[in-house]
Amino acid sequence: MEDEILYLDRPGGSSLAYCYTPAKPGIKGTTLVFLPGYMSDMEGGKALALDSWAKAKGRAMLRLDYAGCGASSGEFEEQSLIDWRDDVLFLIDKVTSGSVTLVGSSMGGWLMLLVALSRPMRIKAMVGIAAAPDFTDWGFSQDQKMTILRDGKLEESSEYSDDPYVTTRVFWQSGEANRLLHKDIPFDGTVRLLHGQNDQDVPWAYSLEIAKKMRSADVQVHLVKDGDHRLSRDQDIALLVDVVSRLP
Repeated sequence: MEDEILYLDRPGGSSLAYCYTPAKPGIKGTTLVFLPGYMSDMEGGKALALDSWAKAKGRAMLRLDYAGCGASSGEFEEQSLIDWRDDVLFLIDKVTSGSVTLVGSSMGGWLMLLVALSRPMRIKAMVGIAAAPDFTDWGFSQDQKMTILRDGKLEESSEYSDDPYVTTRVFWQSGEANRLLHKDIPFDGTVRLLHGQNDQDVPWAYSLEIAKKMRSADVQVHLVKDGDHRLSRDQDIALLVDVVSRLP
């Protein structure tokens, strides 16, 4: 049976779509919150696989769509990185209780870090999957950055979608204003970072850089030599579930 999609209206924002399964009585553990990547949604393979595992274990889990993505309302090209961070914070505050483990894929890994810094008393652990903080800096050539600033957006073909990969000026400027890797990241919880060494979109060295910048000592990086950016193969998802299952 498919999960019922629920909606909450964020004041001054969009109607946000989410699926939430509460913990079964007597089951301990943090609430898992999955944060999709750029132009992705809560129906991706990793999110659904983790959701299935959580249900089997009786764990609470929240999946969500950022404004302008998936089943949420709003125009995609009007959203900024901080708008999406605030979408996540709103749903965590309104839907969940107790401690939280964030699982962030690609751009969701950037949002994961921003959310953890905004809710230090709630976030107990983070799991990054090809986490991509600061990609507005290193992910574009100088010519592409100038196109974004001059034309208001950059459109590129995407191997993951028939729709073009669109980066707007409002998103890019928001990203540049919220870069994290130039200084230490003041988070003291558990951090696990998964990254494919055959990732053609986000160099795996960025997971090492995140680990280096983390104030926490409880940080591990799991490198998958033949893994790509998505880490969506059966063995990749098995690794993700194993890592999550071992979190304290």
